[in-house]
Amino acid sequence: MSEKVSKGKVVGFSYELKNSKGDTLEKSDRPLEYLHGNNNIIPGLEKQLEDLTIGDEKNVVVKPADGYGEYDKELRFEVPRQNFPAEVDIQPGMEFQTETENGPMIVTVTEVQSNTIVVDGNHPLAGQQLHFDVKIQSIREASEQELAHGHVHHDGHDH
Repeated sequence: MSEKVSKGKVVGFSYELKNSKGDTLEKSDRPLEYLHGNNNIIPGLEKQLEDLTIGDEKNVVVKPADGYGEYDKELRFEVPRQNFPAEVDIQPGMEFQTETENGPMIVTVTEVQSNTIVVDGNHPLAGQQLHFDVKIQSIREASEQELAHGHVHHDGHDH
């Protein structure tokens, strides 16, 4: 009986991620390893990989709520230009880390105006339905250390 994807297993899978229009957003160049059952990947994808075996291929559609969340208009705001480093030429698409009352947040510049910069704290894929083509490449038992830490360690190093 072949091993199945289940809680506590380290699973390696290759994938191609597309949006609803069929545009490729991301493609793995080598298998991505994660510890199943520990929220290391988005919940909608993790749930769909449960019980697959090595070599299995599956097309998984993940709704925003099970992926990167719904788009939140409250996370789009204008920031005074002087809050950014003066020596940096701010351009749309640039990312910055900012401190909020809930901890650090990555924001993406969406618009540059003369005195203000419009930034967006949503994940770039928030509000989007995600289409994954996945193939299970490997399944192994997690080490005690990986189980204790809740994530995969590569080459014996904790990342």
